[in-house]
Amino acid sequence: MIVRDLNALKGTEREVSDAQWTSTRLLLADDGMGFSFHITVLQAGSEHQFHYKHHFESVYCMKGKGSITDLGTGETHEIRPGVMYALNLHDKHILRAEEELHMACCFNPPVTGREVHRADGSYAPAEETA
Repeated sequence: MIVRDLNALKGTEREVSDAQWTSTRLLLADDGMGFSFHITVLQAGSEHQFHYKHHFESVYCMKGKGSITDLGTGETHEIRPGVMYALNLHDKHILRAEEELHMACCFNPPVTGREVHRADGSYAPAEETA
């Protein structure tokens, strides 16, 4: 059994920050679960373009308000507590945080914790970050 406390991971190598977001990685590839699980906080007023070409991601909003735009269709959806979205087609998207967003995120394949977003908004394939 794996038990971790989000607050205990603050300031450790499992807390990763980038441009206007912080992600605490509660489960990573080396935990052997087949997915990774993160709590990510996006700063109010921030906008992020992502394109996870090598990963599937599902995200559940716990707190805050924002929107997500599917760049393939142009469709925009409201993000608020209780809303989940899944990037089942490796959807290129823009995530906007009107208020600070607190999100629970799962990645498959799991991230290693060493990934950084590339210029196109993607993470490298798992075999490149192992």
